[in-house]
Amino acid sequence: MPLVLQIKPGDNVAVALHPIAKGEMVAIGAETMTALEDVPQGHKIAVRSIASGSNVVKYGFPIGHAVTDIEAGQWVHTHNMKTNLSGEVEYTYHPVPFEMEKQETNTFSGFLRKDGSVAIRNEVWIIPTVGCVNDVAGKLAQNNQDLLQGTTVEGLYTFTHPFGCSQTGKDHAQTRKLLASLAQHPNAGAVLILSLGCENLTHEQFVQELGEFDPERIRFLTCQDVEDEFSAGREILKECVAYAARFTRQPLPASKLIVGLKCGASDGLSGITANPVVGRFSDLLIGQGGSTILTEVPEMFGAEGMLMDRCVSKDVFHKAEQMLNGFKDYFLSHHEVVYENPSPGNKKGGITTLEDKSCGCVQKGGTAPIADVIGYAERVKEPGLTLLYGPGNDLVSSTALTAAGAHLILFTTGRGTPFGAPVPTLKIASNTQIAEHKSGWIDFNAGVVATGESLEETGKRLLELVLETASGKPAKNERNGFRGISIFKDGVCL
Repeated sequence: MPLVLQIKPGDNVAVALHPIAKGEMVAIGAETMTALEDVPQGHKIAVRSIASGSNVVKYGFPIGHAVTDIEAGQWVHTHNMKTNLSGEVEYTYHPVPFEMEKQETNTFSGFLRKDGSVAIRNEVWIIPTVGCVNDVAGKLAQNNQDLLQGTTVEGLYTFTHPFGCSQTGKDHAQTRKLLASLAQHPNAGAVLILSLGCENLTHEQFVQELGEFDPERIRFLTCQDVEDEFSAGREILKECVAYAARFTRQPLPASKLIVGLKCGASDGLSGITANPVVGRFSDLLIGQGGSTILTEVPEMFGAEGMLMDRCVSKDVFHKAEQMLNGFKDYFLSHHEVVYENPSPGNKKGGITTLEDKSCGCVQKGGTAPIADVIGYAERVKEPGLTLLYGPGNDLVSSTALTAAGAHLILFTTGRGTPFGAPVPTLKIASNTQIAEHKSGWIDFNAGVVATGESLEETGKRLLELVLETASGKPAKNERNGFRGISIFKDGVCL
């Protein structure tokens, strides 16, 4: 069994698939070298000498530069390399001709809504417009579970947040848009919008943000307008459940699926196991006419070369360029450097620079052309791979993926995490150790790639799990009752 993986032939570092002890012989292709120091699993080892100031190359791309001379066999990490990143970049479009391989169309058992959209869950959601009614929303969800008995409604949930008031400008607009997008998500068979009555996010604003909607499906309750919000809420929820209960599962083509792609608590194996497995899944689904969404813009910095030339048109390229540089402006406007990443957990797992992390992260997008680029809280418009404006923060970006229309989210992790978005959030482990250690969190083990299973085979198995989940199999976050939202905020709080 190999100790290391050199991802591309031109790379001057390789990734330790297992812990390497000082003095151990390490094979790189037909050659061998001696490890000059201990190298933890997931970390990098130099496969040739790297002069101080020269680029460290992994995935075929520079991921930073050496700050000292590094000998072949040395551990390469934060002590001897640094990022190359700075501020804005001027990108040049060099489109790459590409044709997706057509795949045999699979089906899943889902729900067909009145407007022609499809869902993989049939739930009732309570969405507060302001944090002041969070506890009311929680009690309504808790006290009315009995309404679901004997129906096809699969859950009654609320998604609380601290906003909706004391916000100005862009923050207020983002909260309004995000909550309206969640209310339009097809996994919610019916929705109760719960207001206080005196907040900045008024009923009139919310209705305007929704645009055209089905008044049977989306209902409203303003707590200050009724004597007893709990009895009034129960009556409305009875009607919501009755409406949602009209829908039953039926066979639907996989081309209707929209899947969000996300990673968090990554390690050095994420970019060679879990993320490329998700990338292979993405290509397989898109080959059937389906859609995937890639977000976490800061974790595209340094990996733009893997993405930009895949844009289907110059217009999409310019939107991607504006998205990337716009997020860099966001960092700089707060007097923060764009490379304030990776996290302590990432570094412990073997990721050294943001470029190192980014080149692994974007593997989730596979090889498909980029069909579109959309803003925060906007919904997917084009089939294929869409880039979504959003941060790397796990809860914020997963909420944005849900609002964009993702029926479920594939979340790769090398360290493990229990959280869930409002939609099923399948956790994909990058290594077998975490899959076994946290089996109550992890849905799928992609660590088998490090021990010999092909990306193709593992990607196909992941597709099977997605279809099973879309057909009703609960994800671990659903079994655990872990669901929540977090809204992207930038600005003052009044």
